[in-house]
Amino acid sequence: MKAVIDIKGLRFSYGEVQALDGVSFDVGEGEMFGLIGPDGAGKSTLIKILCGILKGYEGEAAELGEDLKTGGESIKSRLGYLSQEFSLYSDLTVEENMSFFAEIHQIRDFPRRRRELLDFTRMAPFRNRKAGALSGGMKKKLALACTLIHSPSIVYLDEPTNGVDPVSRREFWEILSELLKTGVTVFMTTPYMDEAERCSRVAFLNEGKLLTVDHPSLMRSRFPYEVFELIPSPSKDAGEILEKWPGIRDVQSFGERLHLYFLKDKAPDARSLISQFKEKKVYSRGGRYISPSLEDVFINYLDKGGEQ
Repeated sequence: MKAVIDIKGLRFSYGEVQALDGVSFDVGEGEMFGLIGPDGAGKSTLIKILCGILKGYEGEAAELGEDLKTGGESIKSRLGYLSQEFSLYSDLTVEENMSFFAEIHQIRDFPRRRRELLDFTRMAPFRNRKAGALSGGMKKKLALACTLIHSPSIVYLDEPTNGVDPVSRREFWEILSELLKTGVTVFMTTPYMDEAERCSRVAFLNEGKLLTVDHPSLMRSRFPYEVFELIPSPSKDAGEILEKWPGIRDVQSFGERLHLYFLKDKAPDARSLISQFKEKKVYSRGGRYISPSLEDVFINYLDKGGEQ
């Protein structure tokens, strides 16, 4: 697969704060690539560098076959960037917002492009509605339409569905799936692990350091633990008891559920576990081995320094 993004040893600091510390990876043409990490990991910083917004980085960064330092302006004209704080003009209609961004990018055949994007984002019925009167999900779709107005080759999306209701999130992802069919490369950050699972590859970033890059399914297949999920009894001591339980390597909380990690070759029988947990009054319901989620893998990287 042809690489359209290639970064090597990328470093960037805000004063004494090291935001990126020697990050290296590449992204293939037409790929859906996900960047995952906690707040402050350096995700937005990396995207802003690749979009030409932040200067003064160390290392190498190339996009679409050109070095970012020498071909910045020509590269930027082929990029789309949807930031977390994408600004729409509330007193302008959907069409007027699109027209504004079309003028910025000097789009010659705007009527045709407008029609294509309104249909593509399913915003045609709302073309005359003011942006300020749109729902959160519709605003995201309008922002995406404005980002795509100049037919970019690479689209950067910084947590595009954060704060959007589940139905709008699903619709947004359906649009992204259609976008990938056109050959556009999508590079996104997301706080939602179910979205990360949809990516062809994901990168884990923490404190400016790259932890790993791979396909989600391969990451999960290499997870060194069997995962036993249960809902503990309503006891403050349940977590403490389980953390000290012989053979349990770690305990992680996912809402009301607990995930217990056992080494694969030492995982006990589920029935015997449930019986023992009942005796200690730490078991409520659930009680089964499950496939590890990408969130299990990610938390293990954060807690154990990426030991797999």
